[in-house]
Amino acid sequence: MKLKYNAPAVLTFAVASAAVLLLSSTIMRGLAVNWFAVPGRGGFRPGELRSWFTLVSHVIGHADWNHLFSNFSFILLLGPILEESYGSVSLLIMMILTALVTGVLNVLLFPGALLGASGIVFMMILLASFTNFSRGEIPLTFILVLMIYLGREIFNSFSNNNISEFAHIAGGFCGSLFGFFRTKKS
Repeated sequence: MKLKYNAPAVLTFAVASAAVLLLSSTIMRGLAVNWFAVPGRGGFRPGELRSWFTLVSHVIGHADWNHLFSNFSFILLLGPILEESYGSVSLLIMMILTALVTGVLNVLLFPGALLGASGIVFMMILLASFTNFSRGEIPLTFILVLMIYLGREIFNSFSNNNISEFAHIAGGFCGSLFGFFRTKKS
C-alpha cells in the first residue's frame, strides 16, 4: 500500500493553514493577524496589497490550534467527498468564492476582523447535502441541515462571543447556491 494525495485542493488548504499557524505561533509572530485576517469596516485600505490579499487569505489563518482543528475536522471529513463529486478545480473555485464573499461582507458590514475557515466549513456542510439530488428537486437533507446548522447560527448570533456567526451563515448560503447551480463532474 502507498499513501495517496487523494484530495489535492483540501489537503493543500489544510497544509497551508497549519503552516501559517505554525509560523505565526513560533518564528513569525503576528503572521496570521497581519496577513491572514480580513479587517472589519473602516480597516480596508484599497491602496495596500495586503488588504486585497486578506479578502481571500483570511480562511487560511487561524487564531490557535483549537480553532484550526475545529474547522479542519469538518473540512477533512467533507472536503474529499465533495472534491470527488465536483472535482478539485471546481471545489477550489467554490472555496475561493466563499472566502471572497465572507471577506467582502465583513469589510462592508462588521467592525471586527475575520480570521478562519468556518465560512468554508459551512459552505461544505450545505453543499454536502446536494451530493445525490436531481435537477428540479430540493433534497430533504438540505432543508434539515439548513434548519439545524444555520438555525443554530442565527440563534447564536444574538449572544456576545468572539465567533462570526455571519461568516457561517454566508458560507452556508454560498454552499446552498453552489449546490443548486453547480453540476457535479461526470
